[in-house]
Amino acid sequence: MAAGSGGLKDATAVVGIGQTPFAKRLPEDERTLACRAVLAALDDAGIAPGEVDALASYTMEETDEVELAKACGFGDITFFSKVGFGGGGSCATVAHLAAAIVAGQAGVGVAWRSRKRGSGPRPWTDTTVQLPTPAQWTRPYGLLRPADEIAMLTRRYLHEYGATRDHLFNVALACRNRANQNPAAIMYERPLTREMYMTSRWISEPLCLFDNCLETDGALACVVVSAERARDCRRRPVYVHSAAQSLPAQHHGMVNYWNDDPLTGPAWSAARHLWKHSDLTPEDVDVAQIYDAFTPLVLLSLEGYGFCGRGEGGAFTEGGALETGGLLPLNTGGGGLSEAYVHGFNLINEGVRQLRGTSTAQVPDASACLVTAGEGVPTSALLLRS
Repeated sequence: MAAGSGGLKDATAVVGIGQTPFAKRLPEDERTLACRAVLAALDDAGIAPGEVDALASYTMEETDEVELAKACGFGDITFFSKVGFGGGGSCATVAHLAAAIVAGQAGVGVAWRSRKRGSGPRPWTDTTVQLPTPAQWTRPYGLLRPADEIAMLTRRYLHEYGATRDHLFNVALACRNRANQNPAAIMYERPLTREMYMTSRWISEPLCLFDNCLETDGALACVVVSAERARDCRRRPVYVHSAAQSLPAQHHGMVNYWNDDPLTGPAWSAARHLWKHSDLTPEDVDVAQIYDAFTPLVLLSLEGYGFCGRGEGGAFTEGGALETGGLLPLNTGGGGLSEAYVHGFNLINEGVRQLRGTSTAQVPDASACLVTAGEGVPTSALLLRS
């Protein structure tokens, strides 16, 4: 799905955001957390629950629409959708609501993600779903976890382009520095140094502990309405300027085996659609919230979305480029590496805060923010503007 002239471009806006606390272990169940995040987002927007008529979430979301609608007191729901591929679906939830509103199928949409990954099971421990046909030739030989699959891509990237672990550290450090400014972040009071990074244990070489996202309990939500309705809401509207989804030809999740070039993942095709239907270019982006389940995904995304050339993602991170005041301030709430990992939804809410001017690491006069979903899987992206 991509925004087009006369279509999605600036026709809808995010007018409310909400979240629960983040922690390694929260006592509430996922449904309770979902309800709290959704009701907080509606309160932020100044919209009554009974006005909600559209819902969007992830196929991996455990709280279904019926439970949420009853518990929160929604009215008749006339549009509902779920997006697959885990973190690749984050931005698409907002895009689906925007499309439904523009098409006249709904007026007030809520997107959400609730997850107890910190205290709950790891997905890859469910052996009953571990061996779809492609995985029969990989998982028995050690590529069991996403970290293992991305580690292989990372090794290829380092070999092809001469990038180093210092470049991966630059990503981890930028996210941690922003988390140190964000009281809601799990890593708020836990600074990161180069020595800590370089001496930390391997998770899947060449990825160390700090190259991997957090494991978090928590929930987030946002509210989407038409641009016209947004003018009457409680908060400053943040417009959905462009949106895209991407499942490239001959794609294979995480590892991209059957592509001619495994290092040109879904970000590349998502970016083509995103920029094609935008009045902006990468040079116009003031701040970026780039999906960071693993540090190398940021390097791939920097290239895919056009902030630098092929193989230049590592070098782009040098000289504080991802820090506040740098070329492209990154993941200003701390991202999945240092704020919370809830399949990328915190990146959406942080993008909204930046364009409202309320971030804990505010980029001065920010007016355009790129938000991306998971690279390495069928993905999605949003270009937000104030």
